[in-house]
Parts: sequence; C-alpha cells; structure tokens
Amino acid sequence: MSVLFTGFPGFIGARLLPRLLELSPAERFVCLVQERFLELARRELAAIEERQPAARGRLSTAVGDITRPGLGLSADDATRLRRELTAAHHLAAVYDLAVSRELGMRVNVEGTRNVLAFLAEAQRFDRLHYVSTAYVSGSATGVFRESDLDIGQGFKNHYEETKFLAEVEVVRSGVPATIYRPSVVVGDSRTGETGKFDGPYFTMTAMEKVPSPGLFVRIGSGRNVANLVPVDFAVEALARLSTQRETGMKTYHLTDPHPLPVIEVERLFARALGVSFAYVPVPKGLAKAVFGLAPVQRHFGMPVQILDYFDHPLRFDTTEATRALAALGLECPRLPDYADRLVSFYLKKRGAVRREAMV
Repeated sequence: MSVLFTGFPGFIGARLLPRLLELSPAERFVCLVQERFLELARRELAAIEERQPAARGRLSTAVGDITRPGLGLSADDATRLRRELTAAHHLAAVYDLAVSRELGMRVNVEGTRNVLAFLAEAQRFDRLHYVSTAYVSGSATGVFRESDLDIGQGFKNHYEETKFLAEVEVVRSGVPATIYRPSVVVGDSRTGETGKFDGPYFTMTAMEKVPSPGLFVRIGSGRNVANLVPVDFAVEALARLSTQRETGMKTYHLTDPHPLPVIEVERLFARALGVSFAYVPVPKGLAKAVFGLAPVQRHFGMPVQILDYFDHPLRFDTTEATRALAALGLECPRLPDYADRLVSFYLKKRGAVRREAMV
C-alpha cells in the first residue's frame, strides 16, 4: 500500500511521518516535495531511517508541486501513484496569518483542489487525511462545532479564508476524508521544541522588549480564551485517529477542551520569562492601529493580524475528538503543565528558529 504525503519536511509533517511509519508497518509513504526542498527532505528521510531501521525501503520522494495540475509529477511518477495509492495525508499549506490572498488561494485552495483531482484518478484510493484548521471558524462567535463549516461567517485574514475554502473543496469533492482541525500548535509539551516561532511566541518577544516591571497591553477584557495545543498532542492525535477505520466524512477538532483566558496565558509566559507587568486594557481597534505602524512592527516583529485572536469570543466544541481520543487513551495536556518548557526552549533558541512560513 502506498500513501501520498504532502507537507514534508514541515513542522508537523516531519513529526507525523515517523509516527505513521510505526503505526502502519504495511504502508509505504511517498513524500511529494518541491524541487527546492528535495535535498532537505532526503536528509530528513535518511535521519528517520537511521532512527527507525524498520522504515528502510518504505520511504521515497516524488518531485512535484501541489499548485500545478497533476501535482507537477513526472509521467512515470503520476502513473505509478495512480496505480498504487490507497491513502493520502495532505498537510501542505501556507501557515501564515499575514499571507496574501493571492498566495493563499494558489497554495491552500488551488493546491488542495489539485490534490483532490489527482486522488480521484487513483484506482485503489480509500481515504484522505486532510489537515485543516480550527480557524475555518473565522469571525464566528459562541461555540463552533465539529459539524459546522459554512455558517455565514466572515474571516479575520486570508489564511482563515483560504483554509476555509480549501476545506469546502474537500467536502464537495466526494473523496472519502477525515478532516483534522488543530488550533494554534505550539512546541512539544515534553521538551518545548518547535520548528517555528510564531503565534504566541510573538507575545514572548514583545514581553522581552517591554521594560519590567512595567505595563503590557491587554486587548479587551482578557477573559476570552486562547486555544493552544502542543505539537506532540496534535501529532499523536493525527497519527492514531488516522489508523482508525472510518466511513464517510469525519471531522475532529484537535483543540484544547479546557483553554485558558488570554490574560492567564500571558501571565504564564511572563512568569516563565521572569518579567512582571500590570496589564493595561486597550481597545482592539486602537491596538491594531498602533501595531500596524511599520516602525512598531519592526520593533516587536509581530504581525498585526495576530491581535484579532486576543479578544475573540469563541470556543471549539470537541465532542467527537474527545470521545475518539479517550478511547485511545489520549487527552490534551494542560498549558500550565508545560508553559515553562515552551519558554525555556524559546529562550535557548530564539535566534536560531525561523519565524517565516515554509512556502
């Protein structure tokens, strides 16, 4: 059995693939890789084989690009994959709140459409595992259910919009699929390790640049929640759920069932950083106007789009995911139990870990 894998060697993909190799010993994985990432991908695959001897002979690459018709595959690779594919994990996307609409449409929407078209031609294809985002919820408020998708919501940025449109393509395609919607994925809960300092790590950077003791911005009440999940939980949930036999369309929210208010998250990070602040309430509109100024952005290195997540009254229902994961003995770690490890890794590696998206 051959499985197509996109999004390698990205942040989640590079961690998910080794776990899938362990859980599915009968499967071979073909990583669709852009030419410019080919050497990096080959080194990463060789490292996996070194750590997991049982993976040898089960990993290969195919040069291609999801933004091109036919995935940009060679004729030989395309023929072989159409004949052999039984499943696919589609992770490749632009994970960047500040992505332009043109790039988001090309990679997230057209790319997903091209993957679906290719899979529709695979003779033995059984199931697509598609990594979406909980933030297809866009501007929705209240509770967003796993069964929700298009409820008339708007979107805070082009990332949300294009991931929503991509998920719509998956649902409309008729391809049997399981959809996974993680929230904000942060570092490993055991080691703090991450492949990218974005999202809440921008808050850590800002806290380091503000005098302490001192004042720090609190957008709105601070009581709306921030939903963070560690990468080890997201990967294990993705891996274990993907090995379950499913029929029809299934959607799981891989989100924290018990998220903390934004103000509590900020206090956790401040404590771990060894800084102290009084939190000054600032209206979101004013904060966006100030942080949208080029000199302010250069100083703090924080995309203005992130501020929309500091005061948004939304919670994610996790009924299906909690039920399925409980049967597997899995639950999301609580942020207070691992926040110190996130901050410790950040302090050690803040000059050596990328902040930009891998496109």
